[in-house]
Amino acid sequence: MLVLFETAAGYAIFKVLNEKKLQEIDTLWKEFETPERANKIVKLKHFEKFQDTTEALAASTALVEGKLSKGLKKVLKKIVAKEAHEQLAVADAKLGGVIKDKLNLSCIHSPMVAELMRGIRNQVEGLIAGLPAREMAAMSLGLAHSLSRYKLKFSPDKVDTMIVQAISLLDDLDKELNNYIMRCREWYGWHFPELGKIITDNLVYCKCLRRVGDRRNFSTFDLSELLPEDVEEEVKAASEISMGTEVSEEDIENILHLCDQVIEISEYRAQLYDYLKNRMMAIAPNLTVMVGELVGARLISHAGSLLNLAKHPASTVQILGAEKALFRALKTRKDTPKYGLIYHASVVGQTTAKNKGKVSRTLAAKTALAIRYDALGDDISAVVGVENKAKVEARLRYLEEKGIKRISGTGKALARAEKYQHKSEVRTYDPSGDSTLPIKCKIEEEVEVKPETTLKKKKKKRHQTEFTAEEPAEELVVEEEEVEPVKKKRKKEKKLKVEEEEEPSTSTAAEMPKKKKKVKVKIEPEDD
Repeated sequence: MLVLFETAAGYAIFKVLNEKKLQEIDTLWKEFETPERANKIVKLKHFEKFQDTTEALAASTALVEGKLSKGLKKVLKKIVAKEAHEQLAVADAKLGGVIKDKLNLSCIHSPMVAELMRGIRNQVEGLIAGLPAREMAAMSLGLAHSLSRYKLKFSPDKVDTMIVQAISLLDDLDKELNNYIMRCREWYGWHFPELGKIITDNLVYCKCLRRVGDRRNFSTFDLSELLPEDVEEEVKAASEISMGTEVSEEDIENILHLCDQVIEISEYRAQLYDYLKNRMMAIAPNLTVMVGELVGARLISHAGSLLNLAKHPASTVQILGAEKALFRALKTRKDTPKYGLIYHASVVGQTTAKNKGKVSRTLAAKTALAIRYDALGDDISAVVGVENKAKVEARLRYLEEKGIKRISGTGKALARAEKYQHKSEVRTYDPSGDSTLPIKCKIEEEVEVKPETTLKKKKKKRHQTEFTAEEPAEELVVEEEEVEPVKKKRKKEKKLKVEEEEEPSTSTAAEMPKKKKKVKVKIEPEDD
């Protein structure tokens, strides 16, 4: 077995002398306690030294990226190809795969190889002859510095570091400016309180203080360069009748020093904003066109880098910056937020409140495409950003106007918008529900219509010759008793026959309520 070992001074190839001891991984470190014992396990076969730091940097960079450098390829062809039957132990499995593909050499990478590499690293000075420890340390330090500079210079993750720092500094400057201006207004307000209400612009306020100083000097100074004529006259009039207290010259000097700080910081902030705008257009032009330089820089800063931001899906870009609200909503089982930092984009700001969620989702989808094009594409133009922004604005107009537009996609089919028709049944008032009678009674009335007519016919046949006042009384009683069940009717028919022979006293009972009449019909025979 052969071992490929990389050092800061060059490539070393060792020959394993005793492979049986490599099987005991737990006790393998004991074999490398001393250089003498280490030489019994492995023996140096070839050492290819680097010519200078540049070559060492190129070889180290290739190893970090898992590539096969030219120097290593020559060494492997020269030394290892002669013993193609031997296995080559490598520290990196990715590098072993590249060597196997290009040189057709059998490579091995396992925990045993890792432990063997560790032992060789501990005794590298004794195993490689002619390489002093001081020279080895100097080469390692120089290579480490060169590799670090190379990573900072050429790493795609670190290109946008300036944007992250600039936007963070811009936010800090805004906070400091706000504190300074608030302190300046409150401090000078004791001397001239009316000035703060007249001049609302903070920078103009500080410039006026810097030029005039004491309140009594406002009437004599010309402020036409800083203020309009009407505002200048109002300031001069207010200075003569001000309710402020008198302050000393030393107090005025301290206030003016604070004004100088505010003016300087404001000028530096404007300069920093221009720098940030130029850097954003150079690094992420499509993102800048979509959401603006400030929102784009904040998205990059929040994600850590442009490449990390490109890895996020559109749904994450949409709520980036609203993590607290998201997790609070998930915890309380309420509605999740619809937007985060992207809310401050101009496209979202000009929409109505009901459409902000839809527009922010559309903008996040197109912005995610623009970010990936900026991070991973070779072109630096902002064509993709302009096209995507036009689509978002078209979507915004569609939502605002609610017009029928062409469907995006193939373009072969048109949108067929059908009018929505509410097909629910219209219920009307049912007056039948107002009845207070039981349901059974209504059914019995319908069933008992025919017996009633038969009874009348039979009675007319029996009493054809007799036309007295008893006949209407009979009919009234029969009609009133139709409500009762059929069984009770049969019993009452017998009673009615008896009543026909008696006095027609039922005529008065017909005018009474139904239930009472029934009771009276039963009771009357007993009274007689």
